[in-house]
Amino acid sequence: MSTTAGIIIVGGGLAAARTAEQLRRSEFGGPITIVSDEDHLPYDRPPLSKDVLSGKTDDVTLKPAEFYAENDITLLLGTAATALDPQARKLTLADGRALEYDELIIATGLVPKRIPTLPDLEGIRVLRTYDESMALRKHAGSARNAVVIGAGFIGCEVAASLRGLGVHVVLVEPQPTPLAGVLGEQIGALVARLHRDEGVDLRCGVGVADVRGTGAVEKVVLDDGTELDADLVVVGIGSTPATDWLQGSGVEVDNGVVCDAVGRTNVEHVWAIGDVASWRNTVGKQVRVEHWSNVADQARVLVPALLGQEVPVAATVPYFWSDQYDVKIQCLGEPEAGDTVHVVSDDGRKFLAYYERDGVLTGVVGGGMPGKVMKARAKIAAGAPISEVLE
Repeated sequence: MSTTAGIIIVGGGLAAARTAEQLRRSEFGGPITIVSDEDHLPYDRPPLSKDVLSGKTDDVTLKPAEFYAENDITLLLGTAATALDPQARKLTLADGRALEYDELIIATGLVPKRIPTLPDLEGIRVLRTYDESMALRKHAGSARNAVVIGAGFIGCEVAASLRGLGVHVVLVEPQPTPLAGVLGEQIGALVARLHRDEGVDLRCGVGVADVRGTGAVEKVVLDDGTELDADLVVVGIGSTPATDWLQGSGVEVDNGVVCDAVGRTNVEHVWAIGDVASWRNTVGKQVRVEHWSNVADQARVLVPALLGQEVPVAATVPYFWSDQYDVKIQCLGEPEAGDTVHVVSDDGRKFLAYYERDGVLTGVVGGGMPGKVMKARAKIAAGAPISEVLE
């Protein structure tokens, strides 16, 4: 593939780093530029709510600066992409620069949802970036009472990390259990047990009505009227694809950047990968996957498609995990909250469950049982009947 302007990757996380690495592995010799709105080298985000927040590490950099220098990859850090003109093949940055490209890959990830009705008080935080994680860790060092709003994966991980730092935590979730919308109430109840055993005050079936204080957070008011003391509030109610900068570009956006099965958008020479990208799956549905392992799988498909090389078949069994206390919660396959759940092992802390839909094994979820979870991969890929694993 001949090029003059080269390939631009917009984003500063795992998707950007993996795509650049895959391009060089695929013997692309033209210019590669990574554009990121953060000042840091591309880094890994999952540890932000765990090892970084808990103080176990300060370094989540994916590749050292030498990697980019040795592979002739240009890093433009600390300046966001603000506009895209596909007709002119031009990307505009917040500092006013306009960059030309031959191919552009969108890897901007997600932005955390906020609660617009909350007041502007010190102590209300979200968690997406390294700087936010470090600021939260510093705040947690002096905090006594934290309220975490939302018991999804981020909220549960933050609650676990804050407990490890000695902070009293109230975890508030409008659904009946943590993770109910993702894994269902039955497994959610096992996750709830884990947090309660660690001293978390878990309030389910209730939301937050107000946060009060003078300059800084002092009280959180639940919608049942309960008032909670708090000097720290973490909002973990989910994220949305970072696509606002694409307005007016003509790139189709619908719960993420809409792509075909190899990451190609509706606009020529523009691609998307990672959490921001909604790829068409094997049955023609648009699916946006927010899983760490998905990025490498997508890069191995997108890069050869972009370079005109033979495209391998994408991996078919999604996988993700969440570290909470000393328990690694792993999910393999595509379980849904409405599936029939078969809990086959539960010792009061660790557990293993199979998910069934129409008699077929759709996924496995385990807490502290990594070997048994991963053994189910082949059966999930084959669409095995649930009877094969319940024997």
